[in-house]
Amino acid sequence: MAPPLSASDFLSALRGAGCAVREVPGWRTHNRAGHGPWGPVHGIVVHHTATSGTTDTVRLCRDGREGLPGPLCHGVIAKDGTIHLVGHGRANHAGRGDSDVLRAVIEERPLPPVHKADADGNTHFYGLECVNLGDGRDPWPADQLAAIARTAAALCRRHGWTERSVIGHREWRPGKVDPTGFTMDRLRARVRDRLAGHPAAPPE
Repeated sequence: MAPPLSASDFLSALRGAGCAVREVPGWRTHNRAGHGPWGPVHGIVVHHTATSGTTDTVRLCRDGREGLPGPLCHGVIAKDGTIHLVGHGRANHAGRGDSDVLRAVIEERPLPPVHKADADGNTHFYGLECVNLGDGRDPWPADQLAAIARTAAALCRRHGWTERSVIGHREWRPGKVDPTGFTMDRLRARVRDRLAGHPAAPPE
């Protein structure tokens, strides 16, 4: 059982790991309180945004869209590697996913195939949205890939988790394809290397 980090501890974990952080005004209290529980947390879900442009994407992830109020994640990782903090607390990012996957994350073992949507991921996961069109052609710059691994590893280290607590949206919820353009196994390997003190993993 892991209580969520406070906003200050969340920020401290990222900055302590060398993440380039920008705080969007109001992020510390921007959440979906009252629409379901927040915590215990068990891991991190990585998404691609299916958008381009940092400014518009950060605004979208903070404010949400019709039918899906923001925040849509906790942090937006731009192509230059900067993480923009847009919310703290419950966020509309993971949605309902597979309870068997949740159990695997909690037990930090290999993930089963995703088949059902019977567990609330917004309760149990931090969300990282990464700016990319998700079409398989939009590039993932080395700085952005390094920042995703650095951010995920910082949260894992603060909670005492292994790399198995980092999953892709497609590994959680049926019908999702994100993130597209790199493998989650390779990202987890980079997180593992960072947790072991060897951050210089080669690009995907």
